[in-house]
Amino acid sequence: MTPLHVSLPDMATRRLVLAAGLFGLVLLAARIAGLMINPSSLYADETQYWVWSRDLDWGYFSKPPLIAWIIAATTAVFGDSDWAIRLAAPLLHTATALLLALSADRLFGRAAAAWTFIAWITLPSVWLSAAVISTDAVLLTCWSLALYGFVRLREGAGWSAVILLGSGFGLGMLAKYAMSYFAAGLFLAAVLDPASRRALIQPRLLAALALAGLIVLPNLIWNWRNDFATVSHTAANANWGADMFNPGEAITFLIDQMGVFGPAFFVALVAAVIMLARQWRKGSADPRLLVLACFCVPAILVVTGQAFLSRAHANWAASAYAAATIIVIAVLLQGPRWRRWVLVGSIALHTAVGISFATLAMSPALTEQVGLANAFKRVRGWPETATALAEAVDRSGVDTLVFDNRNDFHQMQRYGGAINAELFMWMRYGGVTNHAEQGWALPAGFEGPVLIASERPLEVPVMAFDFERLEPAGDIRIDLGGERTRHYQLFIAQGYSPAVRTEAFEEAIRLSREAREAAAQ
Repeated sequence: MTPLHVSLPDMATRRLVLAAGLFGLVLLAARIAGLMINPSSLYADETQYWVWSRDLDWGYFSKPPLIAWIIAATTAVFGDSDWAIRLAAPLLHTATALLLALSADRLFGRAAAAWTFIAWITLPSVWLSAAVISTDAVLLTCWSLALYGFVRLREGAGWSAVILLGSGFGLGMLAKYAMSYFAAGLFLAAVLDPASRRALIQPRLLAALALAGLIVLPNLIWNWRNDFATVSHTAANANWGADMFNPGEAITFLIDQMGVFGPAFFVALVAAVIMLARQWRKGSADPRLLVLACFCVPAILVVTGQAFLSRAHANWAASAYAAATIIVIAVLLQGPRWRRWVLVGSIALHTAVGISFATLAMSPALTEQVGLANAFKRVRGWPETATALAEAVDRSGVDTLVFDNRNDFHQMQRYGGAINAELFMWMRYGGVTNHAEQGWALPAGFEGPVLIASERPLEVPVMAFDFERLEPAGDIRIDLGGERTRHYQLFIAQGYSPAVRTEAFEEAIRLSREAREAAAQ
């Protein structure tokens, strides 16, 4: 097989690189400006990360600590506004694009590097991820740093590559435990590629492992001291206790990947992996593409299997698309001319769709007109919600406000400064299931009257068992646009003594719900 190496005349290559750099700067500036003028509130997960950033630690209930540290840094410099909390997102994705371009340059040349840079910053998922602060943005930058270090190490580079690999992997584990897929990629690369095997068996690799271990060690100690809370939460997300074998979930997950990576790009990736598998059997696979596939295929296969067994969110395989972007660019820049049209057309499509959704995010009225208000309901109306809850607290005369939804609780930590009450979480289950319950659970034996804002009507009968007195106190409805509302049932409660959550208790609650549903029919 003829080795892939994308080349253009020197002048054309320089112009392409310059155009890619200018496009990246303009898009970065536009994304930062968009954050500043975006009327939407933070998503609940973003607010939770902000809460973490107010109390820096080596770990938190559901995630490692790096995202909290980054938010603490951006808000320390630029203030505590919503845009400052999100500021790192577009910066991180631009850094990821640059690191992937450096790897593509080493493997396939300067033209492939420029197109990789452009392709990454215009991916459908990146348009969304660059507008919100998430652990995926942090993970992908660390992943791309480690990948660049490995590419250089495979070429025979020295200690600088070792440091890049070790620090990228270690920091990635502090971003999200999905960084562990990178270790699987290293193993497969060592098995399938002689050059990778030679790079990975040298003694200096121990230094990379030691550096990564040193970076991760404080988080491991934190987990050990906190009953491995983050590890347990990550395992619980797999939801293997539910019904197993769901082929529909696996199919849905794979279809969703077209939205994450782009329809043509995802099809091109699948075709490239199939081609590589066939060529590998014949001993003719390009080793560079084969190595990149080692850092792409495991995450997609594992998460597809997870979806088949239970469920999976579309972003759970996000780490796969770092190496996948380089693979697709290298393949589309070779062969028939129509491949270049697919490349350019995909980037144009992704950009048009991204700009359209960014425009919609800036205008609540426009989202209603086009029927997409539901897509933005989770970031609408939180200041109004806080005002309504503050008024309800004042009317009730109590000084304690309790929630049954951790998302509402964290949003009021962010936007409820005018609420003249202490905030607590009601515990639905016998053990802690989220960060809000871990830090602000209503203490058993709490006597004083409380105002409960419940967004989960099915759980009200459980509350009735937990309080000596539970009386309706009205409700709150917040208009979110598009005929969508945020609805709370309000209760005045007193004498908190939670019932023990035994199997018999849960069965009684289930039968009670079924009886009410039957009576309502």
